[in-house]
Amino acid sequence: MGDTGLLLGGFVLLVIGGEMLVRGAVAVAEKMGMSPLLIGLTLVGLGTSAPELVTSVQAALAGSPGIAIGNIVGSSISNILFILGLSALITPMAIQSKALHRDGAVVVFSALLFSLISYFASLDRIMGSIFVTVLATYIVYAYHQEKLPSVAVGGHTSAFEKAEAFGELHEDMVGYGPGADARAEQTGIVFALLITIGGLAVVILGGKLLVDGAIGIARIYGMTERVIGLTIVAIGTSMPEFVTSVVAAIRKHGDVALGNIMGSNIYNILGIGGMTGLIQPTHVPAEIANFDNLIMVAASVAMFAFASRGHRITRIEGAALLLGYVTYIFMLLAKP
Repeated sequence: MGDTGLLLGGFVLLVIGGEMLVRGAVAVAEKMGMSPLLIGLTLVGLGTSAPELVTSVQAALAGSPGIAIGNIVGSSISNILFILGLSALITPMAIQSKALHRDGAVVVFSALLFSLISYFASLDRIMGSIFVTVLATYIVYAYHQEKLPSVAVGGHTSAFEKAEAFGELHEDMVGYGPGADARAEQTGIVFALLITIGGLAVVILGGKLLVDGAIGIARIYGMTERVIGLTIVAIGTSMPEFVTSVVAAIRKHGDVALGNIMGSNIYNILGIGGMTGLIQPTHVPAEIANFDNLIMVAASVAMFAFASRGHRITRIEGAALLLGYVTYIFMLLAKP
């Protein structure tokens, strides 16, 4: 199998394995009596980020920081400029002011924190533990916010919307949609555990194939691993976010689509960045620290600024985000 085949095969396995992993984990949690809210904020939120996590960890273990860090930063950039921009073109996105100021601020803070740490230090276990701690704090905060009676007025948290977007796309999944309780009764815990373990194995294999293919393509075509990580790998591992946000936009659920993007970036930067640092400390390439991180911060600020104007992102602003992404990709390819 050639490098392109490894890359494509890795993408396919990551999607299939990620689906199996989340479905199995949710079914196990249901059988153990976890609440749907807690399942959504933890298992679904973290499980849907499994492709990015496994890919970055595999790349770090392979000694390819350009792919490992490029995947984290590139996914965050593509989520906002490409996926959010396209979704806003389909359906202008409205958001509650309280939710925007709360979760939008967390997105900008996460991007700034990652950029500052990348510039002054490496992504080691200490920094990784800081990221994971911040994410855990946010999840606990989100859980308590969602339990408040006023949440319908103030707006759901992005962590909740991320799970909601996945639930809308997978209405047949245990824990979501009509008849969920009946399906939970029909799903044995042993079978659910096997699905979970099998999904994890498939995701790990997919990440290995993806990283091997990406490294091979970079060598053959003379592209840097940084560019491969920021573009092909980042876009490929962001496909779940692409599908869920676009489907939510098509269904006129712009708030869910926007919340999914903000939630994904929070889990992506803090969760994947943190776990990568904990599992395999790695340095951040100078090009990413000096340029791409700044693009990530600028994209986060632009999203916050657009949404703050009238608490919505219009089609014109969506087009501006897409134009920004095309310009960014052109700059990457013109000067790798």
